[in-house]
Amino acid sequence: MKNNVSPIIFAIAIIGGFWIVSNAYKYKFKTAETISVTGLAEKDFVSDQIVWTGTYSSKMLELKPAYAALKESETKIKNYLKGKGIADSEMVFSSVSIDKMFDDKYNPQGVKISSEFTGYNLNQSVTVDSKNVDKVEKVSREVTELIESDIEFNSYAPSYYYTKLSELKMGLLANASADAKQRAETIAKNSNSSLGKIKKATMGIFQITGQNSNEDYSYGGAFNTTSKNKTASITIKIDFAVD
Repeated sequence: MKNNVSPIIFAIAIIGGFWIVSNAYKYKFKTAETISVTGLAEKDFVSDQIVWTGTYSSKMLELKPAYAALKESETKIKNYLKGKGIADSEMVFSSVSIDKMFDDKYNPQGVKISSEFTGYNLNQSVTVDSKNVDKVEKVSREVTELIESDIEFNSYAPSYYYTKLSELKMGLLANASADAKQRAETIAKNSNSSLGKIKKATMGIFQITGQNSNEDYSYGGAFNTTSKNKTASITIKIDFAVD
């Protein structure tokens, strides 16, 4: 009787081993079955903040008169902007930069032989930061009217921003996730399978580009500031289990 026990135990062990290996393989195969999709969401929006900068200068032989002329220009520019409806709190005037100007003389061999001081060049800028985008945009185009006040004012192109990017991004993520799930469900349905739980989700790059522009998406994420009308987009990659 004792001699018959060992073969029976050995047979049971072999069968049990096959069962464990078989189920382990089935589990591994089942867990390896996934559907990977990328969801996309886009939204057009209009900038709600504008930042615009202009510069002006004063050039004179002596420093004090040059500074006085620059301060006079600052007062005229401030009054002009206030007259256009821009508040004091929306204007920031920079500190004054001072450059000494020289007229250098060179000989025919290109060696400098003398340098004559010709005066001071003082520069200052004003930056307008406002939520009233249309108003500041209009002023930036009309500011050449300051020429009538003998002010050589250089206006730069405004930059446009959006103050609710966090809310915009969250909404896009929700829409991109829904888009990814819809794609995965279509794939599962056509494969006679059912969609399981999310196994992994990876957010893609958040991009902001100008509407109707030829801007290229960048690896680090484009962030357009030159267009008032923009398009935000985001992608999300999701791995779903298959039941």
